[in-house]
Amino acid sequence: MIDLKQFFAAMVAIEEEKGISHEVMVDTIESAIATAYKKDYGEKGQIIRAAMDQDTGSFKLFQDKIVVDESVIKTPEEIEAEKMEQEKAEEEGRTLPELDPDEPRKVRFNPERHIMVEDAKKEKKGVKVEDVISYPLEYKDDFGRIAVQTAKQVILQKIREAERSVVYDEFNDKIDTIISGTVQRVERGYVHFDIGKTTGIMTPKDVIPGEYYRVGMRMRLYLVEVDKGSMGIQIFVSRSHPKMLARLFELEVPEIGSGVLEIKALAREAGSRSKIAVFSNEEGVDPIGSCVGQRGTRVAAVIQELGGEKIDIIEWSENSEEFIASALSPARVLSVDLEEDRARVVVAEDQLSLAIGRDGQNVRLAAKLTGWKIDVVSKESGQVETSSEQEDEQMDEGAENEEQQTDKGNDGENAEQGQETDEQKAKDEPPKDADESKDAEQKQEKTKE
Repeated sequence: MIDLKQFFAAMVAIEEEKGISHEVMVDTIESAIATAYKKDYGEKGQIIRAAMDQDTGSFKLFQDKIVVDESVIKTPEEIEAEKMEQEKAEEEGRTLPELDPDEPRKVRFNPERHIMVEDAKKEKKGVKVEDVISYPLEYKDDFGRIAVQTAKQVILQKIREAERSVVYDEFNDKIDTIISGTVQRVERGYVHFDIGKTTGIMTPKDVIPGEYYRVGMRMRLYLVEVDKGSMGIQIFVSRSHPKMLARLFELEVPEIGSGVLEIKALAREAGSRSKIAVFSNEEGVDPIGSCVGQRGTRVAAVIQELGGEKIDIIEWSENSEEFIASALSPARVLSVDLEEDRARVVVAEDQLSLAIGRDGQNVRLAAKLTGWKIDVVSKESGQVETSSEQEDEQMDEGAENEEQQTDKGNDGENAEQGQETDEQKAKDEPPKDADESKDAEQKQEKTKE
């Protein structure tokens, strides 16, 4: 028999390094041995099973047969009808409809895989349909080096699959949380982080604008998604995601983690400015003061982590007028009138630019935070600024920039084409100056004569 004691030391090392359980490792080895045996000595349709004795490192091999009766066995007529239907579908270039998984399926009887219930009862009393009867298999003396090599390949494959499963389960539980990572490399706008057992990927849209990433730099990341695709497990992280702001406050403010304070809404323009609305579930607890911390230490820690991003902390209110007025801070609001999904906010003339913010950022973030479209009106001049106009301006600026870049490229191409045309004309047509000089010389000669 194959002595598997040499596997045990490697098993322990793999279990500790990859985080794979001992049961999974044993199942992997048994499956590998059974696969190797079936490859060399098995028959088509056989169910081969290996059982390892972990005390001696030896194993036994079994062939399992499923107990069936006439109700689950396909008749020759049914088999022939299925064959004809399959051939017809192939000729017509169509696929057969999938069977309903809830309906019982009939199987084609295979004596290597199935045993009739009448015959099974002769060998073991009390058996019923779908039970499994195991038969010991004879060990082959030449089941040696080739089988071990096959088993090794299967084991390595199973270990990789188990490792991926462990990584997926570990990080899938951490979605929507903050993790730490170290910058490995930056390629074409994608930042790759070492996050422990695997690599986290940050796409260009998840990068904070203007933030610099140096190899070896350690930073906090927001875990967005774990994708278990055919190319392996891909873990996507972000630094610009709005929820990262909420998770950082949960880490820095114990009252949020305990449930005393609650983050009701937030709006973020990563790398520039954010607004966060908090609410206290207990009387006597100041939500803004708790988030700011003593001498601003708590909010300063969040700002530092986000590279100096400005953060406005406001108190959430069920009263929409009060909430909208607070959302436009630091501007002082005189009145708020609500009409369907729009809010008309009146401010003093000297507060208008403060309420709108640079490039309309303040009113735009306030609209995102409250969910209302906001019109800011000056009390003295009647000038109106809307949050939707600011968003349209941003989109128009982006479109203009793209058009300018396109126009520049077209102008360059047109200039080159024009230059080539002029050069061609210069080659084909004689210069006018040369003709005029020849005429002048002929006139001078005639005058001399």
